[in-house]
Amino acid sequence: MESMIKLSNLKKAPGIGKNRKRIGRGIGSGTGKTSGKGQKGQKSRSGGSPHPWFEGGQMPLYRRLPKRGFTNIFRKEYEIVNLSQLGKLSGEAPITPELMKERGLIKKLGAVKILGNGDLAQTVTVHAQKFSKTAVTKIEKSGGKAVIV
Repeated sequence: MESMIKLSNLKKAPGIGKNRKRIGRGIGSGTGKTSGKGQKGQKSRSGGSPHPWFEGGQMPLYRRLPKRGFTNIFRKEYEIVNLSQLGKLSGEAPITPELMKERGLIKKLGAVKILGNGDLAQTVTVHAQKFSKTAVTKIEKSGGKAVIV
């Protein structure tokens, strides 16, 4: 019969149960006095370690690299919808941004731009903030209207 595991006959796995290193607890501990930090200097002080990107007084990388680009603060973000997606909203009277959000074509209400990728089979009135030229021609060719909101 195999020996059953009991609290009295448990064995420690190797490496488990090793005590943590207690530093700064007297000379006899092996890590007393300077606590394994050597003698004087910045790294021996409390909290005295420079930030990870410090380069020892050398001109740091983030200052050596040139500044690039430009951020236009007047940029307008558009939610983009293709005509092929509008084709799925067949039978809806006027297609408005609210309807597009309801059907999951756009994530948030705001500026919506209709692009001319795909074709429309039915005549629809589309309301949006912006249209591409191809989208307008395809909508009008199918007999619909492109209304700028």
